[in-house]
Amino acid sequence: MPSIKQFQVTFDCAEPERVARFWCEVLGYAVPPPPEGFATWDDFDRSLPPERQGSAFACGDPSGVGPRLYFQRVPEGKVVKNRLHLDVRVGTGLVGEQRLATLEAECARLVALGAIRVRLLLADDHNESCIVMQDIEGNEFCLD
Repeated sequence: MPSIKQFQVTFDCAEPERVARFWCEVLGYAVPPPPEGFATWDDFDRSLPPERQGSAFACGDPSGVGPRLYFQRVPEGKVVKNRLHLDVRVGTGLVGEQRLATLEAECARLVALGAIRVRLLLADDHNESCIVMQDIEGNEFCLD
């Protein structure tokens, strides 16, 4: 029987802390306490060499069930469509107008946080409706 592995999802981005805090709001995740000996993450960040300051940030599921999210600064901007994306599951088990209303309400909340609505994909013979969105740095994700 194979063992279950833990994993984290890593985002390449320009502003790690900003993008991490966006995803904390989207998913109900939390920023862990700063390392021992530091009162705040800002204090820790100032202790790093200048070239490493602001280079990474992380957050996690407070229940410990979901994966850790890690955000790392990269020099290049996003150019093409993601090869991997997150589906934020807010409409599980819902269909029709009830599902659409739930997706639209969550979409409005996330747009207020800085997300961008890309398009609504309506239900077809194989899939329920979902909304394609982008986070604050243009990474695609779906409200499903």
